[in-house]
Amino acid sequence: MVHQKRRLAGIMFTDMVGFSSRAQADEEGTLALLQEHNRILRPFFSKYHGREIKTVGDAFLVEFSSALDAARCALEIQRTLHDRNASAPASRKIQIRIGIHVGDVVEEEGDVLGDTVNIASRIQPLAEPGGICISQPVFDQVQNKLDVTIVQLPAVSLKNIRTPVTVYRIGSAGGSPAPGPRSSPAIHSLAVLPLSNISPDPKDEYFADGLTEELISVLSQVHGLSVIARSSVTQYKAAPKPIAQVGAELGVESVLEGSVRKAGNRIRVTLQLVDVPTQRHIWAGSYNREIDDVFGVQSDVADRTAEALSLELTKSERLAVQRRPTSNPEAYDLYLRGLVSMGRPRDEGLNDSTRFFERATQLDPNFAEAYAAWANLYVAVSGDYMSVREAMPRARELAARALALNPASSEAHSTLANIAMQFDHDWPRAEAEFRTAIELNPNNEPAYSFYGLLLLALERFEEAKEIYRQAILRDPAAYHERHLAWAELESGNFDRAIEYARADVRREPNDVHTHVFLGLFYLYAGRSGDAQKEAQVPLGNSPPIVRFDHALLNALVGRPAEAQEILRRAASGDAGMYLSFTDLAMLHAALGDKPAALELLEKDTREGDGTLWLYYRGVFFDSIRNDPRFIALLKELHLPTSGVRRGSSP
Repeated sequence: MVHQKRRLAGIMFTDMVGFSSRAQADEEGTLALLQEHNRILRPFFSKYHGREIKTVGDAFLVEFSSALDAARCALEIQRTLHDRNASAPASRKIQIRIGIHVGDVVEEEGDVLGDTVNIASRIQPLAEPGGICISQPVFDQVQNKLDVTIVQLPAVSLKNIRTPVTVYRIGSAGGSPAPGPRSSPAIHSLAVLPLSNISPDPKDEYFADGLTEELISVLSQVHGLSVIARSSVTQYKAAPKPIAQVGAELGVESVLEGSVRKAGNRIRVTLQLVDVPTQRHIWAGSYNREIDDVFGVQSDVADRTAEALSLELTKSERLAVQRRPTSNPEAYDLYLRGLVSMGRPRDEGLNDSTRFFERATQLDPNFAEAYAAWANLYVAVSGDYMSVREAMPRARELAARALALNPASSEAHSTLANIAMQFDHDWPRAEAEFRTAIELNPNNEPAYSFYGLLLLALERFEEAKEIYRQAILRDPAAYHERHLAWAELESGNFDRAIEYARADVRREPNDVHTHVFLGLFYLYAGRSGDAQKEAQVPLGNSPPIVRFDHALLNALVGRPAEAQEILRRAASGDAGMYLSFTDLAMLHAALGDKPAALELLEKDTREGDGTLWLYYRGVFFDSIRNDPRFIALLKELHLPTSGVRRGSSP
């Protein structure tokens, strides 16, 4: 039996900013910089009685006997690096982020394990380059003992940590604030819980669900208010929980909850805004209105919420929340039905949503929001349930109509960004549109998610990580941490990415996809034996997309039967799922049929979905990565041709 010893410890986790991207551009120079980084940091660990547990590439894990020692050590390290960087050229600057947490750890064979280590490593990315983030227990021990500015951030939800963690950023010595959000007003965080339907007709459930989504959209227009995305609050519809628990799970300071009753053309909406820490009602109100005055309800809710949280609406924000998207009650009703249908599985909701949005825009040809939602529907289903070449032209036309009616539509700009990225492969225009969408609505979580894919495709991994961290704050229940893990993986941080994937498996051991992802991560790291173990997980009743990924992993580890069966069924027109030419090329490449894979990729670029941009870095294409035909395709798509070196950790 392995000897374990539990004790209280201060844990510091450090990470060098931009190490992976630098290493790809100048491996020799970056390794020399890393050695200098190590020489600078290590003496400070021992000076403050720290014990270096391990180093993972450019990251240190260090244990201290007290939180105060850890914080003092972190401050001196950052001061030293700041002074060093003042006279260093940009290419030779060393910047790190530091996260510190204190709590119980378990020592096992010289390593330390437990939530304390996980929290320190996961609050570290929230620090600015050159900055320090600490948890609440650390703050409790160091406040009034350091000559620095310490500013509280909104609580954050961390994967596999049951309750959100309150995080603080430490400024520089002498009390001057550190750069970034510390000098800005505090960002308030809010979750809108699914409204309860108390209508006489249970079929009016859609109206309550649609109004919930609309309130989230309207409140997202308020500057300084971070609103949790719908996908993270939907879970509380079927399984309601106490406000304190909801606030803890989502990491929010306030919660808006209530009910809606619809009877004929009348609605009654009852709402209350609750302060999570105190359980105090900040405000409460009831609205008895005609259904065509539902926009007045939404506008008033935004005004009252902003006022209650001491937030001031700008002129443009006030115009946005007061805007009436349509004067036709029936069109609005159909629009809500379309939004709710989009939340169902795509193969079930696609036809219903299309029908509802089409009818809504027929009733009101000036209904910009309906056009934008309809456009986003096509983006969502393209490549999975409909070919990109079929979906994107439809989305482009609808987004253009939405913007002609409302140039400030964040959703329409996000759609155009996706079209430029996924269909036109116009990376600069796509990035400009994503930035516009986020500027118009900083809570547009899908825009962050897709923008991250763009940055990954262009090998801008550090920027992708930052974007996914922003997405996690806005939608903690989504799979953005998995995206963040992919960014770590693609940038060569195999150990860190694998730990994310292992955590996914521990959290959802019966989810086949978590095992498949872990298996693929192992392959990236050259650990084929571990990948084979993950590939053996039984499929059960998994959906088609999971079966495809499972077959792909098994083909890569030498078990071709599943992949061969999918190809056989695809050839006979009985695949049971939509498969692009790139999807088929993945399977052929994994099976070792290089000519077929290259021919399919060339066909996809000429006349198919053109999805190579999304998958070209995948391990399944390693067998053809250096083939001139493959490189030519990347050049045609204006993608990086550097590839990636597999099989070893940085």
